[in-house]
Amino acid sequence: MTVPYSDRGMKRLFYALLLAAAAVFAAGLLTDALWLLGIGAWTLIAALLVELVYRP
Repeated sequence: MTVPYSDRGMKRLFYALLLAAAAVFAAGLLTDALWLLGIGAWTLIAALLVELVYRP
């Protein structure tokens, strides 16, 4: 079964947001910067919302 292009794009966006959230959160932990932890948390929330709304 082939996956439509828009579904692949949303899956790619989801994985990109997860990767960005992990990177920013790790940088926040290493530098002890609370604002980076906050940005990482909100990026993770955005990724989960994308997955929730655009689930095929």
